[in-house]
Parts: sequence; C-alpha cells; structure tokens
Amino acid sequence: MKLKGAEVLLECLKEQGIDTIFGYPGGAVLPIYDALYNTEEITHILTAHEQGATHAADGYSRSTGKVGVVLATSGPGATNTVTGIATAYRDSVPMVVFTGQVPQSLLGKDSFQEVNIVDITTSITKKSYIVTEADKFVSTIREAFNIAREGRPGPVVVDIPKDIQIAEIDYEYAEVERSKGKRLSLMHNEEELKKAEELISGSMRPVIYAGGGIVISGAQDELMSFAEKINAPVTCSLMGMGAFPGVHENYMGMVGMHGSKCSNYAVTECDLLIAVGARFSDRVISKVEAFAPDAKIIHIDIDPKEFGKNVNIDVALKGDVKEVLKVLTEKACQKDNVDWLDQVNSWKKLSAGKSNATLHVSPKLIMEKLFHLTEGNCILTTEVGQNQIWTAQYFKFTKPRTFISSGGLGTMGFGLGAAIGASVGNPDKKVINVAGDGSFKMNSTELATIAKYRLPVVQLVLNNHALGMVHQWQDMFYQGRFCHTQLGPDVDFIKLGYAYGIKTMKIENNSEIEEVLGYALSLNEPVIVECEINRDEKVYPIVPPGAAIAQSIG
Repeated sequence: MKLKGAEVLLECLKEQGIDTIFGYPGGAVLPIYDALYNTEEITHILTAHEQGATHAADGYSRSTGKVGVVLATSGPGATNTVTGIATAYRDSVPMVVFTGQVPQSLLGKDSFQEVNIVDITTSITKKSYIVTEADKFVSTIREAFNIAREGRPGPVVVDIPKDIQIAEIDYEYAEVERSKGKRLSLMHNEEELKKAEELISGSMRPVIYAGGGIVISGAQDELMSFAEKINAPVTCSLMGMGAFPGVHENYMGMVGMHGSKCSNYAVTECDLLIAVGARFSDRVISKVEAFAPDAKIIHIDIDPKEFGKNVNIDVALKGDVKEVLKVLTEKACQKDNVDWLDQVNSWKKLSAGKSNATLHVSPKLIMEKLFHLTEGNCILTTEVGQNQIWTAQYFKFTKPRTFISSGGLGTMGFGLGAAIGASVGNPDKKVINVAGDGSFKMNSTELATIAKYRLPVVQLVLNNHALGMVHQWQDMFYQGRFCHTQLGPDVDFIKLGYAYGIKTMKIENNSEIEEVLGYALSLNEPVIVECEINRDEKVYPIVPPGAAIAQSIG
C-alpha cells in the first residue's frame, strides 16, 4: 500500500515493537509529528531539550533492554542530540535517533537549520544514514534497528529529508525478529576454550572481572553459576554494577581508580583474571604494567576489537558472554580455593573508604539508608562525579539494569534524563536520580518533563556547593588551587522545585536522612531532596595519577 514517508516511519516503528519515543518537534519533522497526531500505539514523551531526549531514550534502553528511540528536528535539534549519542556509543546502548533534514533540493546550500548530522555523528555511532531514495526508506529503518541491536549494541542515526517524509512510498508490513540481534557463536573457538579450561583448572588465585557486557547479554545467572562453580571472587566495573549481587559472599566491590581495596589487591595478587564483557578501561587498569602483573588473562567479549587493546591477554573468547559462560561452566571442575578466599575476606575487612563528614550529611549513610529503605528494589540513575562513585561504592546493587550511569564518556547532566526514560519504561519501580549540584544544574530543565508527566522520580541533590570531583583533584593534586570549582549558594533548589510544582525537601544532618528519604520514597509523585554535603568530603579510595591500583589513597 502507498503511505507518506512519515506514516511509513511510524509503521516501521510498530514493526519493531516500539511503543515509546522521546523527542522535540521542529519544522523539519512536522510531517512526522502530524502523522503522530492520530497514532495511539506510540507514546511520545516531550522533553525540555533534545539532549534530554537522548538521555531519556538511553535510560529507557538500559533499564528495559529495549531499543531507545529519539526524534529531533534538523540543525540545532540534531546537534543537541550529539552528547547523548556519544554517551550511548561509549556504553554500548542500542538507540536509533531519527533527525529531520531540509528537503534534498536545499542540501549543501547553507539552508535554514541545515547541518550534515551524518558526518558529525559518524565517529560516535555504529552507522549514520541520510535517506536519499524513497524506495530505500523502509529497508533503511529496518536495517538501522538491526544494527543497533546486533553484536555489541550501540546508537544509529537516520537523517530524513523533509521531501522523503511527504513522498508516497510503497509499504508492506513485515514480521521482524526482535531478539537482541545477531550473536557471535563459538564454533571456531574450541582451541581457545581448551586453553581457558586448562588455565581455570590450574589456577590457585582466580578473580572474575565482570563488565557491562554481562548486563547487556542478560548473563547474570550464568555469571553466578560460573563464579560458584570455580569459587572465585568477583569484582565489577562501573558498568558492571548489578551484574553480580552486591550482597553475595564472593563479591568484592568495584575495581579500579575508586575500587575497593579488596578488589584492587585481589586483582594485583591473582594468578588468573577472567574478564567477562569488560573493556579494561583506563579507569580500571591505571598503571598498565602493574595491573594483574602475575596473572594469566582470559578475555570474553562479543567485540574482538577489545582483545589486547589496553592490556595483553592470554586467551581470547569471542562470543555472546551468556553462551561462553554456559560452556565454561560445563567444562570447569568444581574448586574450593579456600586459602585464596580467606585472603580475600581478610582484605574485605579493610576500610572501604574514610569519611570526613561530621556536622554535614554523610553520602555513605545516604546510600546505605537508601538501600535499606528500598531493599534494593529500585533503579538508580546518577550524574557524574563524586555522586556517581558514592552510589557505586555504597549501594548494594543486587540486580542488573538497576544502576544507570554514564561510564565511558562521563557525561554530567545525564542522570535526570536517564531517570525519565527509566521511569517511563518501568512504571512499577521507584527511580532515584543521584546528582551533585554541578551536574544537576546542567540539565535541571528536565524537571519540566517529570512535572509534566508526573513521573514519580526522586531527585537527590548532594549539594556541596562545588564541582566535587574536580575540586577534590585540585585539593589533592594541585596544591589546593581551587579554580572555578567552588560554586557557592547560587541556586535555591527548594524554590526551583516549587517553580516546577515539585515537592521539595532538605536534609541538613544525618539524623534526618531516614525519615526524609522514607517520606520521599512513599510519594507517588516527583520529589526533590537536597542534601547538604561538606565541600571537603572526598571520594575514597582513590588511585593517584600514574599509580598502580594497589596504591590507592584512603
């Protein structure tokens, strides 16, 4: 049948099982918004800014496992999505961003709100398209979703000129396979599997290093079975939080720059490091030559480009980590590793990090009370900086897709948009965004979105009147020369909340934490909770620049 291009886009979204999109209208996407007018099957969430739309689609995807979808107009609408696209790309989040474009007759003429978004986004997407032929529009959309999902997932951009949106296009419904996409098999890895089996069998001090690939693959049960079969302690990267239960006796905490002493000591002393769905980020390995110096390394990942990229490895297992772990668990022999686990448990008794909060509110206590009140049955999004690390360190994540944070790009302003997407995608779960005052102010305009849709998001603002992490670095490594990191009381967050019609409250001492948080969590509406944090409160442990991960401070 013949449909206008804008209608074809919506029909293709329905094929893909898309029922929610995040966007902001403009002239170059008016035909699409006109087609949306009578489309009941797709819910459109209007954000305050296109960057917020991309973060919302990202949070929706990370929390549900579905593909996030964004719709933005041309020019500044398209360029406003770039930070969100790059954030999703670095953390392997499946997303399809549809941008409007001027008619093809006006391309290359510096037309009003014209930018070459394909060239702009090529390095931060799995693929970027501009649709120039109407008869290829349907196949392009279907391919975009397949690419976003398949293998190592990521964002795709589809730029749609206005003339394509109004063109008459042949469309026939097609049943679409909406699995996670094509997964890489192990057919050609028998030799490497044999090597891995031998290394595991001969290891006396194994450590499992779990990354975000476990969450993406849904391999948390397989990871648990494998870890218990070989009785190995487990550490997670920031993106791997929730991949292994934070309350399990084999869990050691996060690894790396702000990792637990236990994790960092264990990685340094292990004789076998099994990295599963992790990319050996510089924030994990720090000083390369001192990272797991005496260990053989098995690396399991779906993306072969990660093998040997940052550290030398001994065995590379390419494939879906869920399937690889099943095979390894079957082949591995039961182990006890009693002496090694005793050593690990002795490291666990070391302080997880000192706190210099006295009269001011303790971030550690906030996270611990939050876990106690929710029993871990919630979704936490974060901004970036001290707030992010305190959340990862002190909240015991027990399930995947419950910690949503910008890891690879470190995007301040990410969390509130991500909380919107997580709340829309998980209406049965409480969503809390943990922010510092600096990050929160970057995209606080998205309060308009949670107010408009009455999303029951709890917004925590850990207000230390500073750009906390940068301020900490200036104090520790730049002789206390604080240059533009002390913010001062420049925003009244109580009044800001009232301006949006959002209930707002404040925590000024530790005795108020449980009562205020409990009340905020009980409300089925948006809430802002401002917490007064000492400006000198630091994130510990911290590995200094150029040091080995076993040489952390704090």
